[in-house]
Amino acid sequence: MARRIHVVVTGRVQNVGFRAFVQLRASELGLSGWVRNLSHGRQLEFEAEGDERAVDQLLIAVRRGPPSAHVESVMVNDKLAESQAPKGFHVQ
Repeated sequence: MARRIHVVVTGRVQNVGFRAFVQLRASELGLSGWVRNLSHGRQLEFEAEGDERAVDQLLIAVRRGPPSAHVESVMVNDKLAESQAPKGFHVQ
């Protein structure tokens, strides 16, 4: 079953390789979507879509983050899955 999520991560998540971390992990899991920093300096957001188990695995990884990051909170909102979602996972 497909799942689509929109996520906002807060903490020390900019200038620590977090976007690349999310992109790599999502790509390894076969997910589609995007990731970008927010202008607040302490947040990034992403959308991911794909197999429900793969999305859950991405969320587990994001809650830990890369070694130099410090995740304070992860807000997850479910969205309707798109049957024609673009393939691949991109940094914006």
